Amino acid sequence: MYLGLDLGTSGLKGMLIDAEQNVLAIADAHYSVSNPHDGWSEQNPRDWIAAVEDIFAKLNAAVPSKMSALKSISFSGHMHGAVLLDKNGDILRPCILWNDTRSAKQAADMDNQTAFREISGNIVFPGFTAPKLAWVQDNEPEIFLQLAMVLLPKDYLRLWLSGNNVMDMSDASGTSWLDVGRREWSSDLIPASKMRREQLPALCEGTDITGNIRSDIAQKWSLPKSVKIVGGGADNAVAACGVGVFREGEGFVSLGTSGVLLAARNGFHPAPQTAIHSFCHAIPDAWYQMGVILSATDSLNWLSKITGKSAAELAGSVNAAAPSSVRFSPYLSGERTPHNDADIRGAFTGLGIGTETSDLAQAVMEGVAFALRDNYEALKSTGANLQSLIALGGGAASQYWVQILSDLLDLRIEVPKEGAFGAALGAARLAMIGAEKANPIDVLNKPEIAKVILPRSKFQASYEDAYQKFTMTYPKLKAMQ
Repeated sequence: MYLGLDLGTSGLKGMLIDAEQNVLAIADAHYSVSNPHDGWSEQNPRDWIAAVEDIFAKLNAAVPSKMSALKSISFSGHMHGAVLLDKNGDILRPCILWNDTRSAKQAADMDNQTAFREISGNIVFPGFTAPKLAWVQDNEPEIFLQLAMVLLPKDYLRLWLSGNNVMDMSDASGTSWLDVGRREWSSDLIPASKMRREQLPALCEGTDITGNIRSDIAQKWSLPKSVKIVGGGADNAVAACGVGVFREGEGFVSLGTSGVLLAARNGFHPAPQTAIHSFCHAIPDAWYQMGVILSATDSLNWLSKITGKSAAELAGSVNAAAPSSVRFSPYLSGERTPHNDADIRGAFTGLGIGTETSDLAQAVMEGVAFALRDNYEALKSTGANLQSLIALGGGAASQYWVQILSDLLDLRIEVPKEGAFGAALGAARLAMIGAEKANPIDVLNKPEIAKVILPRSKFQASYEDAYQKFTMTYPKLKAMQ
């Protein structure tokens, strides 16, 4: 039996699978995000530990005989978060999350040093880990002086489960401290951000065994003492493992809280000027590139709060055959790809006296799709050649939304059959690969596909025209700031 733990921004999912990858049980636990100031996003790492214990309790109650045969555990986790520990392993402050933008100045200062882009292969974004530490040094120097170890969120779970400070390559790629091409910590970038090598954990591949479960945890939850803890990876890399995306030409689009367009790559092809992320994959000798928009379904959730209608109700109200005359720029939390702008904010244009809620919903869904088309153009400029995409995330339940994307990207999009796939399954698969020393090719198969969405040629011209108008919006919004 193999357990995948998917540490998300709002909750933890645990998925138990057997050697044939049958899903035996799934459990969820939830926790909150704190936003004490505008642009801040924090979480208490102790809440993650409580969530793991909740998961163990639920799985033990559901399938006790299966849990007693558990062989390994691995992880998926939200990237870039900074968990700061002192010399005793105690937490110094709440974790600063991936969508926290307070360190925009520090990120810009680092990005102006040519070594960061040249060695890491990426822009230093405000959400990355290194500028968060620079912000702490500038604004909370008493905490920075006590700093002994920096971990990413999922790796704090690893520390609690095994007692080992280890980080995998895919997650380390988003710190701005990794030489992503060489898959090793950079002796130049670490001191350039006023950090020391001993403040960073050991590195591993996502399929490596990094230790065994602590005996006291095994005893408490009636688990074998031989349970292996396997590397795991960053959420999108592990989601790619969950849907079998690891070869050149394969990719997925995720309509989740944020939006992601990911392309698997056989080599390292950095192009930081595009604001595309170029990261190590969660399996050895593989990389991936992705564009990220910060507000995908979050944009629809925002509209839901404003209108009092559920996101599902809003999405269901739209069934238009042509693009809306209302335009929406989905920059509610700033934007990553392609603009790298933490300060830009969203807008509606084209509103009229007759504009209705359904028009706003359509504009929001189209705006997200247009922003993902921006990502696609940036990906293509790096040499990525996607043949088709798999659709993931809650927004993929809307055939209308996926169809717009297919029309705009001119790509076949496959929607998996409802059920278990994505990051939790990917983590369980990594646990299996690590424990069994299996070949990833034999484990990372693709999910069963429920429907295939093809581009509609008769609508592509109108969506192309709408997209070109959308591209003119950002510079005008920027000029008004």
